[in-house]
Amino acid sequence: MKAKLSYLFVALSLVTAIIAAGCSQPFIPPPGEVEATEFQGVTLTPINNQNNNALAGTQVIDRETYRLTVDGLAASPLTLSYQDLLNLPQVSKLITLHCVEGWSFVAKMTGPSLSSIFDMAGADPAATTVIFYTADAPGGYTSLEMSYIRSQDVIIALKLNDVTLPPDRGFPFQVVAEGKYGYKWAKWVIRIELSSDQDFRGYWEIRGYNNNADITGPRLE
Repeated sequence: MKAKLSYLFVALSLVTAIIAAGCSQPFIPPPGEVEATEFQGVTLTPINNQNNNALAGTQVIDRETYRLTVDGLAASPLTLSYQDLLNLPQVSKLITLHCVEGWSFVAKMTGPSLSSIFDMAGADPAATTVIFYTADAPGGYTSLEMSYIRSQDVIIALKLNDVTLPPDRGFPFQVVAEGKYGYKWAKWVIRIELSSDQDFRGYWEIRGYNNNADITGPRLE
């Protein structure tokens, strides 16, 4: 009975998130930008055909006033503007995002690596957990293991299919958590905390989703 109630709770929570996402308007690239249709010989899913969820609808973040805080177990905490992020070395990756609902899409995502940012911040070796705080979940949306971020060279996507990340996709950036289900791909990130708290659980994780979130593993705890 307990297991059935847990699955029901998760299902209801997911439906709530989908409803909150609302109906997106057709995407039109910003002036002067052209959406890529192919990368590394692979056909990309057009942005207009990519499914997308949100906790409380699109969070509107101002490009000029945005600041990303990187703190916690860091010798040199950072406050980075959007332009600062653009000025960092950019990496492009061909990725597939998998949602626990069963859908997926293929895209080209481009942005700086989290490792480069953490190195700038002087990450403490004791920082085993990276917690992402977002505009729609300021108490902590999700977390990833530092070892995973380092080994996979995880990036934050400022661009999607070669165009500036749309507001409904998480502008200024979305965490590209390759090999993890979509609920680990944090959007509208305003703060990143370097932590030693391996027991931290984010919005979906405390509602029954597996904290590991590997697409080859179980979806629920």
